[in-house]
Amino acid sequence: MGAVFILFLAASSAPSPLYVIYQQQWHFAAWALTVVFALYVLGMLGSLLVLGGLSDHLGRRPVLATAIALEVVALVLFLVAGNVFVLSAARVLQGIATGAATTTLSAMLVDLEPARGRAGVVTSIAPLSGLAVGALGSGALVEFAPAPTKLVYALLLAGMAAAAVVVALTPETSPRRRGAAASLRPRIAMPAYLRADLVPLVPAGIAAWALAGMYLSLGPSVAAQLLGLHSHLIGGVVVTLLAGTGAVAIALLRTRPASSLLVPSSTLLGVGTLISLVGVAQDLAWLAAVGTVIAGIGFGASALATFGTLARVARPDERGAVFALANVINYLGNSVPAVLGGIATTSIGLRPAAGIYALAIVAITFSALVLRLNQVRRERHTATTPLSS
Repeated sequence: MGAVFILFLAASSAPSPLYVIYQQQWHFAAWALTVVFALYVLGMLGSLLVLGGLSDHLGRRPVLATAIALEVVALVLFLVAGNVFVLSAARVLQGIATGAATTTLSAMLVDLEPARGRAGVVTSIAPLSGLAVGALGSGALVEFAPAPTKLVYALLLAGMAAAAVVVALTPETSPRRRGAAASLRPRIAMPAYLRADLVPLVPAGIAAWALAGMYLSLGPSVAAQLLGLHSHLIGGVVVTLLAGTGAVAIALLRTRPASSLLVPSSTLLGVGTLISLVGVAQDLAWLAAVGTVIAGIGFGASALATFGTLARVARPDERGAVFALANVINYLGNSVPAVLGGIATTSIGLRPAAGIYALAIVAITFSALVLRLNQVRRERHTATTPLSS
């Protein structure tokens, strides 16, 4: 199940190194490229909100099998795509499939190991690992193998066929129960008692996922056009440096208290983004890479801080709605800035747009840092102030 989880996320990042090729072949603007990326996120977001609880009622295997079927249709569309409209349709379907699969796989992993030891680690690491593996593998195939816009999807189709066999052979872990139709009603919530903890997490989540959106949509173009790195493998390496480092950070920091991670994660995210920006401005690829690794550590730590904090403070009967709200915030942060960045790239050019995008992320991370430090100061003041009788 962990391998299937990684496969879905690998499929989602596989198109990133190909966007430059699509743009050269079909001659569409940079804003259209980021819209294609955002359509995937919006499809995934809708799927998370609507289908997130469906497997609790229909069972894990039927929902997962349907997600695999949708992913297969999306991969076929990628194979035959000849214009940006077919590419957009494939990305929307892929987003829906990935959203349904990730929620179901997360629940299934916990079902298979109720103690929530390895299951929690796999659920945290698999998304970023999948993004890294998919982008790097796709970049390598594009650079060294024939049929750059076909082969990667053919291999992913074979992987999905294997995943279907795995699901067919895996016992059902959640019995059917009533309420499937009611579970389709989107529900998000921010209870009043959570606001103090959630407010500092919002800008941190937006900044982290906005940076990921930039790397997944515009990262290969920045590497090729601004740093002169025209190898398609580099397009995959760019994404891997961020997402892969984030996955390693999660593995190394998983035992740390979530409350202790927000300040260092925001600092690393902001500093790493600034270093990358300086590297791009000075045409120093090695400096941009160093900044990306630092930002990747902050990305992984930020994800741990966000979901670790919510898991600690949210009440059991409200966790689903609270996590849905967190996903809405993160994926809107992932998609909306990427689209605005694409529009800015078309209007003012890639270099100025990338600089403005990066500085905006730094400003957002700084606000998260200030909010968290103020929260810590208030908590310390409350703890040291004697209660009046």
